[in-house]
Amino acid sequence: MNNVHDESIKTFLSLMENVDEKMKGTFQNMHHGYPTETLVRFLKARDWDVQKAYKMLIDCLQWRIQNEIDNILSKPIIPPDLYRAVRDSQLVGLSGYSKEGLPVIAVGVGLSTYDKASVNYYVQSHIQMNEYRDCVVLPAATKKYGRHISTCLKVLDMTGLKLSALHQIRLLTTISTIDDLNYPEKTETYYIVNAPYIFSACWKAVKPLLQERTKRKIQVLQGCGRDELLKIMDYSSLPHFCLKEGSGSSRNRSNGTIDNCFSLDHTYHQQLYNYVKQQATLIETGRPIKQGSVHVDFPEPDPEDAKIAKTIESEFQKLADQNGICNSLNCLKVNGD
Repeated sequence: MNNVHDESIKTFLSLMENVDEKMKGTFQNMHHGYPTETLVRFLKARDWDVQKAYKMLIDCLQWRIQNEIDNILSKPIIPPDLYRAVRDSQLVGLSGYSKEGLPVIAVGVGLSTYDKASVNYYVQSHIQMNEYRDCVVLPAATKKYGRHISTCLKVLDMTGLKLSALHQIRLLTTISTIDDLNYPEKTETYYIVNAPYIFSACWKAVKPLLQERTKRKIQVLQGCGRDELLKIMDYSSLPHFCLKEGSGSSRNRSNGTIDNCFSLDHTYHQQLYNYVKQQATLIETGRPIKQGSVHVDFPEPDPEDAKIAKTIESEFQKLADQNGICNSLNCLKVNGD
């Protein structure tokens, strides 16, 4: 880092010394022993503008306190059948690690339906995976590889992406906004694989709207991306939808050499779910674990992000009109479980 950046970090650290004790406590739960590195993430997200980065972090800490995010890993989604339904319709998992030790997060964008539970459950599940990544996965990778690891790689599978995904834009925008504002700069690179025409059309419209920093993080790979991904990870860490051309992100495809990291039966999800249930038992000693989703305040998207979401919606609608399909954007069920 250059001298200007060093001064920015010093100024940011000085500002953080003046926050109240409750904020200091939740900040400690956030940084996991790496306060400076955490401040750098927020500075990067605001192009090294200290005042903007400081406001962003304060807003994040207030969001965490108001929504009890520090305790969200003690609130399991129960009963198990409900959590399995969430996992079967929100396709996310940990497939392995890169050669440099970065966790590889696989996301089945095209085949995720988000139609088995309320929005609150999907948001709760997403935040729990974020918190588990930061509390457990990244510290374990740091210990294993002998260096601080604070970011991951994401492989986004577009298999099955259809015009009906228009109905999911509001939820996806909510999840993206939560990540942008409260978990900035946690993804090193996004790899797009199995991209159909509908993605290519949207990408052409969206790409010019993205910041250069974001553009540099996104790589659209040919086909399933296997050959390119093998340059940065071993075969055993490839998501199952990258193992061979045309493999797709089938929800239940798992036999022998094919391990579906989206499934609740996958080691990652079993460890995550058991961890959350254990934390709940420690807190709710002698009392039954409460059912019901965690209701988290949904932050307003950044104007630029809102513009991108609107552009995607518009492109989907154009494609639908071209195909003679009527697509009205239904409101997602937010209230109630």
